Amino acid sequence: MKEKQISLADQAYETMKTNILNLTYPPGMPLTEAKLAEELGMSRSPIRTAIRMLQAEGLIVTDYYKSMTVKEITDEDINHIYQLRELIELPAFQMIFDSGRYEEYSYRMEEKVVRMCAAAGDSFAWEVADAAFHMEIISIYDNERINRIYKSNLSELIRMGMSSVRNGMVIQQTNENLKRLVLYMREGDYEQAVSILKKDHFGTGRTTALSR
Repeated sequence: MKEKQISLADQAYETMKTNILNLTYPPGMPLTEAKLAEELGMSRSPIRTAIRMLQAEGLIVTDYYKSMTVKEITDEDINHIYQLRELIELPAFQMIFDSGRYEEYSYRMEEKVVRMCAAAGDSFAWEVADAAFHMEIISIYDNERINRIYKSNLSELIRMGMSSVRNGMVIQQTNENLKRLVLYMREGDYEQAVSILKKDHFGTGRTTALSR
């Protein structure tokens, strides 16, 4: 019985988290145990466990009156997250070239771009693939602490990315830009490659996320 209950809680957690990340449950949406239990066809016990897990991750917040809502995404959140991305990713991208591993990484990152192209019709799947693209960049550090910092912000990155797409960021154009980035990497052209990374992912991504 206990194993079944854990399984239900995990199922509720995965469903609710996906709904938060893909904006089915948009920022600021009020949540109640009763409505979630009805929607997911479960009792309140696994729902309650899933809520606690999502509260620990900062995706669900509770106010003074114990009302639950999906965490808002503020302009400050967006600016802070993109600042973090630039601080971590730009030096990593330069390290790929300084270490002479740009050709190797061009193939590794091309594989992620192929997945992004395959997911072009599903913005959530595309954002997940995009996150893997960025994780590939920072893998050059070979630093588990940096990986943990980045992974701890992936949920917010995906939600912000979903907002960018809804606000006009064109997935197909981004895919084409990243294909060009990969080709520049293969040629060892750091300046052209990094200019695409800056313009596309740190410029357009941030601007469209803020256009709410």
